[in-house]
Amino acid sequence: MLAEERSLRLKKFVEQVNKQLIVSCQALSHEALFGSDIMAKMAIAAARGGARAIRANTPVDVKAIKAAVDLPVIGLYKEVLPDYDVIITPTLRHALAIAEAGADIVAIDATNRPHPEGELADFVAAIHEKTDCLVMADISTLEEGLAAEKVGFDMVSTTLSGYTPYSTQQEGPDLEIVKALAEQLERVPLIGEGRFYTPEQVKQALENGATSVVVGGAITRPREITARYVKAIQS
Repeated sequence: MLAEERSLRLKKFVEQVNKQLIVSCQALSHEALFGSDIMAKMAIAAARGGARAIRANTPVDVKAIKAAVDLPVIGLYKEVLPDYDVIITPTLRHALAIAEAGADIVAIDATNRPHPEGELADFVAAIHEKTDCLVMADISTLEEGLAAEKVGFDMVSTTLSGYTPYSTQQEGPDLEIVKALAEQLERVPLIGEGRFYTPEQVKQALENGATSVVVGGAITRPREITARYVKAIQS
């Protein structure tokens, strides 16, 4: 995709989600709600509630959700590979499958950990060359976010803060990294994501400068929601 066309698509996406909510509709194979039909219904419910975009895992779920709702879809493809800790869209094969399923944006792990595709700059360039998708950097630290902007990602998300051993470890969302990235990124939008449990936390992230916020488990994972209530009761 040409840089000018990519810029226009990014502008349109930002206008769609600016200071709005993105809902992540994901369920792994061991979860009770696993299945593309269920995830599509989750996306419909999220859209009716006011979500302005959807984040989804695997080509089959992305395809089902694109058919169910008229919203931009951030697609990813989780797979555990031998010898790598990176699992979010780890290779070009995964990225192309997500693009073919209809995703508007491909999210990939952009942490400093060893990557199956080698240099992130080459990986991003290949996705831009071979698809019509924008590319989102899922990062875990301020340094990773700033580096992602430099190597050509179209947007940065704080998805993995707290999920790498060297990033900030805490129960709730990393609102400080949101603030720092919002202040220091020069050209790309910032998406807040990761352990957002309350509307107040989402509002704070937006006030801290996030373009939009992704909420997943607090909306679409009833087991996790139930467990939090039970934990509070027992404590």
